[in-house]
Order: sequence, then C-alpha cells, then structure tokens
Amino acid sequence: MMPVTSYLALGAILFSVGLYGVLTKRNAVVVLFCVELMLNAANINLVAFSKYGLYSNQTGQVFTLFTITIAAAEAAVGVAILFALYRNQNTVKVDRYNSLNG
Repeated sequence: MMPVTSYLALGAILFSVGLYGVLTKRNAVVVLFCVELMLNAANINLVAFSKYGLYSNQTGQVFTLFTITIAAAEAAVGVAILFALYRNQNTVKVDRYNSLNG
C-alpha cells in the first residue's frame, strides 16, 4: 500500500506540468490539454484524501465525478470556441487572439 505522499507528489508534479504548459505554450489545443492535466491532478488529490483522510468516505470520489463531468463540458465548449476562432482567423496561436471582433 502506497503512502498518501506518493499520490500528493504525483498530483503536484502533474499540476506543475499543466501550469507550465498553460503559461508558456502558444497553441490553444495544447493549452486546453494542459488545463485538463491540471484538473486530473486535482482529481488525484481528491481521491487520495478521500481514501487516506481522517474519515475514510466516498465524498472525494463523488467530487471527482463532478470534476470529470465539468472537465468534459469545459473541453467541449473550449473546442467549439477554438473551431469558431480558427474559422475566423485561420490560426490556433493564442497570442493572435487579442480581440473578439475579428
């Protein structure tokens, strides 16, 4: 049985990689993937705290299911917005999207 610190370290590493990607990458698709990576790191922490917490219950796992649902909706809306922006400006570079009027 692995200790809780292993899960927390994995979550911290995944969150750090995702944050680095969001802050440095210019491709909008990669930024969306990095946001998903950050949400999955939070899910790992929720499940770890649910299993190894003071009172072992299912609350963290239920919150994880809600987070996965929200992440799926965020990905669908983000890809739809990205398609619309690409249709108007023919690029997926984030630094080119500085105004909403095209």
